[in-house]
Amino acid sequence: MCCCGPCAMYRRSALTLLLDQYEAQFFRGKPSDFGEDRHLTILMLKAGFRTEYVPDAIAATVVPHSLGPYLRQQLRWARSTFRDTFLALRLLPELDGYLTLDVIGQNLGPFLLAISTLAALAQLLIGGSIPWWTGLTIAAMTMVRCSVAALRARELRFIGFSLHTPI
Repeated sequence: MCCCGPCAMYRRSALTLLLDQYEAQFFRGKPSDFGEDRHLTILMLKAGFRTEYVPDAIAATVVPHSLGPYLRQQLRWARSTFRDTFLALRLLPELDGYLTLDVIGQNLGPFLLAISTLAALAQLLIGGSIPWWTGLTIAAMTMVRCSVAALRARELRFIGFSLHTPI
């Protein structure tokens, strides 16, 4: 659902067909310049092109070296995920089952995590403690999602993405 910018390659003929739509990104009536790699991937899929994951692809990119820029990057990526999910909703029935699960998880997961966190904080304020099952539920949701990705990609390291959940 997102061909990451540093690793993505496109057929020139396909890109030329979608260039006007790509350059005129709007969200809620305002020009949008975040999540361009995800947006372009969705446009490609909507136009009937397919994407392919190449697990041994290697690319160099610039990454944040401190927490503040990293958190801003993650916020941009989250906004992109939510925005472009609305563009992709019509595609879900045509997608592979795992991609559909991933799209739902990328949007429903953070929402459920936020509700779980707010419920835990309310419980802490009202009752003075947080139920053990709250943390267990959040950890289980994360591990299931990461385990599916690890099995699908045949990469055990994907389970490590569960450490990303608090961010």
